[in-house]
Amino acid sequence: MELHFDVIGAEGPKRYFDALTRETLAHAYLFSGPAGVGKKFFARRLAQSLLCVAPKERILGYDGVCSSCALFRADGAHHPDFLEHEGTLKIGDPDAPRGFYQGDELSTRDLVRQLSLQSYSGGMRVLLLGDVDFATREAANALLKFLEEPPAGVVMLLTTPAPGRLLPTIRSRALEVRFPSLSRTQVREVLGRMHYGDADAELGASLSGGSVTRAVAALGGEEESLRAHVARWFFDCVEGGSPQDAWATRETLDDGLETIKTLVRDWIVASGHDGVALVSLDYAQRLARLRPLEGREAIALLGKLDEAQRLARTNVSPALVGELVRMSLPVSS
Repeated sequence: MELHFDVIGAEGPKRYFDALTRETLAHAYLFSGPAGVGKKFFARRLAQSLLCVAPKERILGYDGVCSSCALFRADGAHHPDFLEHEGTLKIGDPDAPRGFYQGDELSTRDLVRQLSLQSYSGGMRVLLLGDVDFATREAANALLKFLEEPPAGVVMLLTTPAPGRLLPTIRSRALEVRFPSLSRTQVREVLGRMHYGDADAELGASLSGGSVTRAVAALGGEEESLRAHVARWFFDCVEGGSPQDAWATRETLDDGLETIKTLVRDWIVASGHDGVALVSLDYAQRLARLRPLEGREAIALLGKLDEAQRLARTNVSPALVGELVRMSLPVSS
């Protein structure tokens, strides 16, 4: 029977998991990498592979037609042995009743209770914590105790764009798998699957910086205002203004820094690198009006932006990171 694994990109993670068997599978994995590169999508397809009942030697791949795959395929259906939560986890009520539970208020203690139960199908159980963060150290420690003595047959998949914000003790008990940015061709292919037309898919891919999330935002998705907001802030800074509308929050920091880095890259290109295409085509005229950014000044600025991205992956205040970027940007006038 033919097996599938319809994930675009992530060639390294694919090779890694394709070499594993159920006997060599670890109990916890941390998927790290930039936002919008498919970490959660990969994790869901890996969960489907682990729970698929089709016979196979390796763990990667699913037939798409078995009773288990039907629960992943059907709208509104939920596999009873696949538990998923996205975002921040609280510690939870120690006296809450036991039983199956899933929703926005899922807590660390809820997860521990659920994963202590027997598998519905008699096989494995898979937990996905997407963009995981913890409201308190106590919430993280509750999960840590579970990781120290995981039940048999349970696999935990955590995803994050900023592994440095997790407790070292959490990270040390999960095998980290790094996901790279997508290529322009891969982003275009993903956008095609999302039913964007050829022209929009090409434009989104050119503005994506390797992130589908950023591509969708550039095409008018729900985060369009973030890119416009950050670009307005950027030009206010380099044109000698004093922007008052801060943009850097924990949720916007990664994408905002990528937008600024792309604009700086295009500023350098617009300073005289003929034959090199701009990424931010919609800001081409405004970039052309800036004074040239070249040589040591350009290299130093790119280095400071790299440092800001490093700090963004830690617990440094987003507002402080944004202020450091503002102070690093040269004035064009």
